[in-house]
Amino acid sequence: MLNGNAERFGDRPMYEECRDGELVRLSWTELRQTIAKLQHALAERGLGAGDRVAILSPNRMEMLELELAIMAMGAVAVPIFAGYGPEQAHELVEFCEPRFVAVADAQQYGKLQAPGRYPLIVSFDPLAPGAGGNTLTLADLMPASAPGGAIQSEAVEGGSVCLMMYTSGTMGTPKLVQLTHANILSQPAALRSVWRLGPDDRFLSYLPWHHSFGGIFEKYAALYNGALLSLEHGYGRRLPALLENWRRVNPTVFFSVPRIYQQLQTLILQEPALEREIFHDQLRFVFTAAAPLPQPVAEMFARRHIPVYEGWGLTETSPCCTVTDPAVPRSRGVVGRPIPGVTLGLDESGEILVRGPNVMRGYFRNPEATQQAFRDGWFATGDIGEFTDAGLRLISRKDRIFKLSNGEKIVATEIERLTAECCSFLAHVFVTGSGRDAPLLLLFPNKSLFGSQPEGSDLTPGCTCPRGIDELAQCLRRCLNELNGKIGARYMRPHAALLADYQLTVEKGELTPTLKLAPHKVAEIFQDRIEQAYVGGEEEEGAEQDVYILRLETE
Repeated sequence: MLNGNAERFGDRPMYEECRDGELVRLSWTELRQTIAKLQHALAERGLGAGDRVAILSPNRMEMLELELAIMAMGAVAVPIFAGYGPEQAHELVEFCEPRFVAVADAQQYGKLQAPGRYPLIVSFDPLAPGAGGNTLTLADLMPASAPGGAIQSEAVEGGSVCLMMYTSGTMGTPKLVQLTHANILSQPAALRSVWRLGPDDRFLSYLPWHHSFGGIFEKYAALYNGALLSLEHGYGRRLPALLENWRRVNPTVFFSVPRIYQQLQTLILQEPALEREIFHDQLRFVFTAAAPLPQPVAEMFARRHIPVYEGWGLTETSPCCTVTDPAVPRSRGVVGRPIPGVTLGLDESGEILVRGPNVMRGYFRNPEATQQAFRDGWFATGDIGEFTDAGLRLISRKDRIFKLSNGEKIVATEIERLTAECCSFLAHVFVTGSGRDAPLLLLFPNKSLFGSQPEGSDLTPGCTCPRGIDELAQCLRRCLNELNGKIGARYMRPHAALLADYQLTVEKGELTPTLKLAPHKVAEIFQDRIEQAYVGGEEEEGAEQDVYILRLETE
């Protein structure tokens, strides 16, 4: 793919990023030369087929070049979330048993507890003079005199593992997924029948490359089709930077999670003049995944005739299994039909089964989990779903369904979705209650929205914008009582809600790198408060309190 695209597109830019206010571009010809030099240098230092290289870095040009060089020579790239703290980063680096390690800078290098054990550590930025003798910058690793030429990959088989990615770890310790060249390239090949991408397309990319949505689905959609991949240097965390990059790139396609689309909608409500800049006449479509797109956001794109594609998949399926057709009306939770080559099934419990060229080889150093994941050639996803006329509908993760003390079954994710939709000022919602008399809500506010809601916003009809958590607690009691009144099954209605004045973080394991709530960890942290709410503790209010217990009406 890389050699072919270098021949076809030559000096056309394939990647760009802003550095110190300057735009740096990489052409297809330059990429091929750099990869060839890197392969020669790595092979000289002993990297061979099947050897692993752990990479601790945020998205950047050097990471792209190194990762592609490793994979194309038959070795295995293992990108690891750069936001992990030292302890977890160390554990994940050690677990993959790398021959070499690559780090972005001194901060990432500092997370290696035993750097001397690796024959080579490659840094993208120069390290302090005290770094070990086994460290080299990428520039020093690849001197100008190193031979270039074509990328050497003739001996590499499509079925060989080339990329290993850690799962998000929402339900515990992340597992390390082994993916092959054929797994990865099956995705853009299948999606050619869904949309036509080409060298004139421009991707504005913030999705992290340690995760399959950005690191496989988006990245290879651009690479495979010769499109321009432009790095959003705010990494989706700063809206001013996102807007700055949006204006610069004028993306023709945009891949994102719903949270960013919601923020764009809020910006347009606050500054209507931005609408023309965001929905410019070259924007062909947007793609969303990871969570259902809220209806107001979907309607925003529909009014402007911008097609919205939604997909579903897992790291273990490289990742995409289904894609929606924007022309087909569908209810919430429907994620479309299988992409070409992928087959879906349901077992007797409703668990979704997958088989196709996108399914992983297995979990690294975890034969038990690999054996449990496969049944007669099918991969068991852990998601519960059903087939509808519009396609597959997701119901819940299998491990997020529990029974109350009366035997009634609760789909926690459904109550979480309804709660999140009833209030725009919540960052995360968690439902617990296994073996209890009723479900319980644990709520975490999005403080960045306090005091910022524009007049006439349709995000939270009938609500005034809270200026702090005290006002949010009062407003939530009313909203949640109204929500309970709309839930037909009485056993599904939460009896209480805990509003926590608490910031969940990735570093403490409460959020995954993709900012999803980690249920087991959150339940452990708030165990005492949850117990207090169930045994009938006093309702707590006031600025000095860190958790507000809101008693709700269930009749």
